[in-house]
Amino acid sequence: MLYNLARPFIFALEAEKAHGLTIAGLKALPLGPAPKSDPVLASTVAGLDFPNPIGMAPGFDKNGEVPDALIRMGFGYAEVGTLTPRAQPGNPKPRIFRLPKDKAVINRLGFNNEGQEKATPRLKRMRKRMGKGVLGINIGANKDSDDRIADYVIGVENMAPLADYLTVNISSPNTPGLRALQDKGALEELLAAVMQARGDYKVPVFLKVAPDLEPADIDDIVDVTMKQKIDALIVSNTTITRPNLSSANQDETGGLSGAPLKDLALQRLKDFRKASGGKIPLIGVGGIANAEDAYERIRAGASLIQLYTAMIYEGPTMARAMSCGLAKRLKQDGFASVSDAVGADDK
Repeated sequence: MLYNLARPFIFALEAEKAHGLTIAGLKALPLGPAPKSDPVLASTVAGLDFPNPIGMAPGFDKNGEVPDALIRMGFGYAEVGTLTPRAQPGNPKPRIFRLPKDKAVINRLGFNNEGQEKATPRLKRMRKRMGKGVLGINIGANKDSDDRIADYVIGVENMAPLADYLTVNISSPNTPGLRALQDKGALEELLAAVMQARGDYKVPVFLKVAPDLEPADIDDIVDVTMKQKIDALIVSNTTITRPNLSSANQDETGGLSGAPLKDLALQRLKDFRKASGGKIPLIGVGGIANAEDAYERIRAGASLIQLYTAMIYEGPTMARAMSCGLAKRLKQDGFASVSDAVGADDK
């Protein structure tokens, strides 16, 4: 309720400025224990123990400044980044546009971040402060890189010692040519290099894909990820499509996130579940705004879920409320654990 009162004042600020103030506010929060999640929400995915399946998607904490605060807000895990080998400013401003009538956002940020070197000492501190929360680090390539696969290799070498898992992000529409790495040949070369770079590190590697894919693309991605023994697929990122929008900023260039992405993201999750036969863990992202959305994504095959845009509209207590609602639904339907509900609609 307090957030509903404050939201008009927050939305009166330019979106990127409001986000910066939010990060500053979270950094100022006093340290304290994370809330305990209901045991029914605990699960093990890719060898990692998650206290609950609700994660903060990358993009919120680009530089790894507040993953500890996110865990204290009730998230089971936080994925920071996207971090590139070198710092880069991203695309020209303005580059974030709220679509309040649609409960959506369009962004064309372009992997703006301070770089992996600057993030490293900060993330070392954060690991000690996160308790049982899981830290994911999302890595990407610099926009002006001559060798983007080499950038991902550098990202693995720099970030693997700090992460509970790494995400190879080739799904952003805001770095020209990046999504071409989803093509089968390029993807095989990329993931082979990434897995070789991982070497003796035991850190799981996840792959994040776009929602704007054709059926043949999905089959190819599944084939390559299973061949390279990738630990999970994150489905999906923002979309370049514009489904039934009503807000003034609907024609802005960039990736669309939030409520209008829900149906597309859910369908892509089902597509990857079918193509993989349930043999690779899936993480559902896109248009998840409440416990019912989370439960639907889990029943469709997601072992974990992530959110970001919905919190802009629903407020900072969203993760805790979603956890409570999800636990209630699982128990009502007779599931002993969230893992038992994964892919239940297939059974």
